[in-house]
Amino acid sequence: MTMHVNLSSEMESYIKGKVASGFYGNATEVIRDAIRRMQAAESHMVAWKAAIAKGEAQLDRGEGVAYTPELMDIITQAAINTMTKGQASNPDVLP
Repeated sequence: MTMHVNLSSEMESYIKGKVASGFYGNATEVIRDAIRRMQAAESHMVAWKAAIAKGEAQLDRGEGVAYTPELMDIITQAAINTMTKGQASNPDVLP
């Protein structure tokens, strides 16, 4: 499919700069990468909103745990133990 779009001069210059840097072969590659990144960001946002809804539902059911410095120490130590054992981190705590 062929699609024609109108871009501001700033956007056009930005795309040309990306191609000139050698990181992309042409303007189409820049646009495709931008769209892939937008799609990934949207997927992350959907997952983030779902996690928030899940957490709010848990809190509504009284399943919450009070945050204390002691709890933070336990969580921190568990993360350190996971890292030192070479185990995979929980994906819920990764950026």
